[in-house]
Amino acid sequence: MQHIVTEMIEHMSHSHEQLSRILEGKRHVAVRMAQLVHALPDQHPGFGGFDELMDNSKAVTGSVVAYLNSIAELQESLAITLSTVMKEFAVEDEE
Repeated sequence: MQHIVTEMIEHMSHSHEQLSRILEGKRHVAVRMAQLVHALPDQHPGFGGFDELMDNSKAVTGSVVAYLNSIAELQESLAITLSTVMKEFAVEDEE
């Protein structure tokens, strides 16, 4: 039984590692987009008008929100995995 739990943990660890790589990529995109927005001048930007500038700002904000949601999903996934593993260890200890 211990071997099965160990294999489960290894597989979950690998999948969480892949999720974290995806999040790392999203983080780089969100950071770069935020840097671009920060580099915009405060007055008279001239980037296609106010409406286009607002649309681009909304896109950046959406990317940042999507990144933060992905981190929350990863944390939730880790919590579920760890609680399952801890329950399995508790059952083994009782046996």
